[in-house]
Amino acid sequence: MLDLERLSDAITWIDLSFVERRRTPEWAIQVGIRCHLAGMSLRDASQYLEELGVERSHVAIHEWVHKADLQPVSTVTADQLAVDEKMIRLHGQEFWLYGAVDPETNEILHVSLFPTTTKQTTRWFLDELHQRYQIDDVLFLVDDADYLGPVLAEDGYRFQVVSHGNRNAIERVFWEIERRTSSFANIFSHVTLETAQSWLEAFAVYHNARQT
Repeated sequence: MLDLERLSDAITWIDLSFVERRRTPEWAIQVGIRCHLAGMSLRDASQYLEELGVERSHVAIHEWVHKADLQPVSTVTADQLAVDEKMIRLHGQEFWLYGAVDPETNEILHVSLFPTTTKQTTRWFLDELHQRYQIDDVLFLVDDADYLGPVLAEDGYRFQVVSHGNRNAIERVFWEIERRTSSFANIFSHVTLETAQSWLEAFAVYHNARQT
């Protein structure tokens, strides 16, 4: 169940500079975005805003989430990172979700979605991660995924194959994303890769804000 008390907390991590017209109060945009990221469907978030005196459609809330361009940012310099790849379904289509989580803080450092999984997509994910963080001396915690271990070995990264312990951090995150994407996929008649990626990054920001 959604914890509505959390919605009354300060949510200054949402940058509303994307708003061009002040037709909607900023607090309502913030609450609409956070409602959806906290687990409400877009339609339920729209109804919740209506109860607060602000009438906006579920399409408007979807646009707020997309245009906010929320991306996870962390100043953490972790010694270990739990990384994984997992197939998820969005509107009947298969995508591969890659993620990196700091097992000490449970913060999501990066998530990325690809239409397939290969050594090349794995390298793209690691390159994206490297652009955001210094990972040269990081110990990667992986399971027996098809490509993560081999690519890390070929490219000279330190890694350890484990199935429990600190690597459970990313399993918990992936479980929550899987639980949420079944609802997410039913919201739109067509889910593009860009839309799904935007939602995942926004969810990561929301998730990280709850860890602090």
